[in-house]
Amino acid sequence: MMEWTDSHCRVFHRLLTKRALLYTEMVTTGAVIHGDRQRLLGFDASEHPVALQLGGSNPADLATAAKIGEDFGYDEININVGCPSDRVKEGRFGACLMAEPDLVAEGVAAMKRAVAVPVTVKCRIGIDDQDPEVALDALARAVVAAGADALIVHARKAWLNGLSPKENRDIPPLDYDRVYRLKQAMPRVPIIINGGIGSIAEAKRHLDHVDGVMLGRAAYQEPWRLLDVDPELFGEPAQYPSMKEALEALIPYIERHLAQGLRLHAITRHVIGAYQGVPGARAFRRYLSEFGVKPDADASVLLKAMVAVTERATEAA
Repeated sequence: MMEWTDSHCRVFHRLLTKRALLYTEMVTTGAVIHGDRQRLLGFDASEHPVALQLGGSNPADLATAAKIGEDFGYDEININVGCPSDRVKEGRFGACLMAEPDLVAEGVAAMKRAVAVPVTVKCRIGIDDQDPEVALDALARAVVAAGADALIVHARKAWLNGLSPKENRDIPPLDYDRVYRLKQAMPRVPIIINGGIGSIAEAKRHLDHVDGVMLGRAAYQEPWRLLDVDPELFGEPAQYPSMKEALEALIPYIERHLAQGLRLHAITRHVIGAYQGVPGARAFRRYLSEFGVKPDADASVLLKAMVAVTERATEAA
């Protein structure tokens, strides 16, 4: 979810669900240690609970970055052992670390010594020619022995040789049963499943077998689905019962950041899919895409885009 789940995105998603744990984009340990920390790690208090996802392989650097993240107020530190991009592979972090479970375990142990918040691992079921039955067990047992508090498993392989990062999100077949077997083998370890899950109904079915479900592209591209998280998964009423009310609640946040010099598009690019699949969605997207990118665009653009949805829905009725 790099370049997608920034702080503005997470503030919007938090309006849709009070209970879901939100994750940052993956941030490298080098960027955390040497970069602009406020820009990279700063977040709005409304985002809690929120986890910081790190990319890296050096245990000392992971520990340092984890401690910085904890000091910023993150509720969980996660190490990414699943991202298949070329840049990640060259930097010796992400999915290529599936081949080095002992090194990942050293990183987890170092982070556990450095922070009091939970430390978790996000991984694939294997890479390239690895046997998922062997590779996933090896990684899981190593990191759990090192103190990992939970595993988030993307239920497909990553092919680092032969497939692009985009292809790795769709072409390797999903194997949910492999994740279920991991849970059966490690009943005391929280196991969260990820990959290709497109609805809350699907999430509920997975929860018969595992402890949690992570939504990625479905949550971003069709954020309206998150309105069902609290009532369907937690038995609590949604904070805002409709997308219209949630977007209206976003207006004060937008106005505050526009006053600080931010351009509207930096926030509204994350709400483009708010009405995906309902009458008026195209008019909403078109209006935001045309007017939201203008230098002087203000919060009224979002309100007018919402009116376009209402008008189109009325016509359809």
